Amino acid sequence: MFEVTIDLSVPIGTGMPVYPGDPEVELSAALTAAKDGVNVQRLHLGSQTGTHVDAPFHIDEALPGLHELAGGGVFVGPAEIVDVRGLPPRTAIGPEVLPARPAFTGSILVFATGWSRYWGTDEYFAHPYLAPETAEAIAAHEFNWLTVGIDAPSVDPTGAEFTLAAHRPLLTRTDAAFGGPMIVENLTNLDQVLEAQADGHLISMMVFPLRMPGDGAPARAVAHGLSEEAQDA
Repeated sequence: MFEVTIDLSVPIGTGMPVYPGDPEVELSAALTAAKDGVNVQRLHLGSQTGTHVDAPFHIDEALPGLHELAGGGVFVGPAEIVDVRGLPPRTAIGPEVLPARPAFTGSILVFATGWSRYWGTDEYFAHPYLAPETAEAIAAHEFNWLTVGIDAPSVDPTGAEFTLAAHRPLLTRTDAAFGGPMIVENLTNLDQVLEAQADGHLISMMVFPLRMPGDGAPARAVAHGLSEEAQDA
């Protein structure tokens, strides 16, 4: 197979998991075809629902909102997947796992913890997370990663003492070469991406948040793999 496309987004639906304290999700009928001639749903959900992006405004009102980021927070580019599967619950991911140098200038850096397999269970919130020094290394000037993603509810620990120690260096990287920064959380299907990568596919990623102002928005994230044969065609 020359090309492969993998949906990295969790489905949105009533009663789905949300970050502790965030608005619960409810989808209900606002109009029905039987009564009104068309079906229209009413959505009640938070801006951080499901697979979503964090804009700098998420942690500080003085920082840019999603609508103020380059391309309105839409990011497309080559993806580097860091395989950290097999870590115990609530493990800090250290900077030693980072690539020595980005393979591509302006690539998207994604941490595959394997924790999406716990989606819908309490264990999902006992996920590995970025150590503060890892986030600081990512945000350093010599690294030009466009944005950072993880298959967990947060780049910081969930359910322990509240901290934004990883969020802060990433989301305050306002001098980033490519107009970032952004965080993508609650990714899924990264196992499939790693398989495609191991098969020699060149992986790119597309992240499309809803076009709205503020702290962030639900997003559709997709990975695209191009094989060496297709690259040479």
